[in-house]
Amino acid sequence: MVELFIDVPDTLRRALERMVRSLENRQPLMQAISEDMLSAVMENFEQEGRPKWLPIQRAGKILQNTRRLMSSIDSDADNNMAVVGTNVVYARIHNEGGTTRPHVIRPRYKQALAFNGRVVKKVNHPGSVIPERRFLSLTESDHDTINHTIQDYLGSALDD
Repeated sequence: MVELFIDVPDTLRRALERMVRSLENRQPLMQAISEDMLSAVMENFEQEGRPKWLPIQRAGKILQNTRRLMSSIDSDADNNMAVVGTNVVYARIHNEGGTTRPHVIRPRYKQALAFNGRVVKKVNHPGSVIPERRFLSLTESDHDTINHTIQDYLGSALDD
């Protein structure tokens, strides 16, 4: 058997040890990635889609009438993952599109509903077709930003 031993300089050995430690504790990296993703999702709301969402018939910004959906977006991270999401029930149908089921609309705070001069106790709603408006999505530029975040993190581990 022939063996070759290479004497690794102390500076390289210390740099590799720092790299190993930074890869064992990835939570700061994952936190930075989740912040990049959160910024991208907020940009989706600001630009009303990237690519643009289908228009709506009312005045105002799309998916931002009450701002409840947008303000519910949150990020989280641990050692193994970076996550951005919402707990708003109607978020999925707006993000992915779909059809709502037929349902009955009843007044909550009054005894009747008023529509176009008619007063009724309930309305049979046929359901709605909701177009896909992806707000939980990343563009190629967003992926590039995340790649730079990863490179910066790994580079800083070597630079210490």
